[in-house]
Amino acid sequence: MKTCLVVDDSSVIRKVARRILEEIGFSVSEADDGDTALEKCTETLPDAILLDWNMPRMDGLSFLHEVRKMPGGASPKVVFCTTENDIGKIACALRAGADEYIMKPFDREIIEAKFLQTGLLN
Repeated sequence: MKTCLVVDDSSVIRKVARRILEEIGFSVSEADDGDTALEKCTETLPDAILLDWNMPRMDGLSFLHEVRKMPGGASPKVVFCTTENDIGKIACALRAGADEYIMKPFDREIIEAKFLQTGLLN
């Protein structure tokens, strides 16, 4: 079973994302900020990371830079999931190593489509 780490400071977003991801076949873990997510990634890198941008302690972009520097850190597919809709920020996230970008609010259709595009779903 493929794994996904959902990183968002909103417990509601994590709960909704977990439900959708489990329905499409992922084993899901959660983190409420980039620091906690980085700790989880040092233990085991997930196949996918659904990542919020604006979080306390360590934001999504800083987390992405750090995870990509880790041994094996290039392998997880990272999908930013945020309210940030500035084209410059989207470009910055993609340059930093994000594989896809989802705007909030999202639904199952959007997550499935983006995960298909990254090759996470068959």
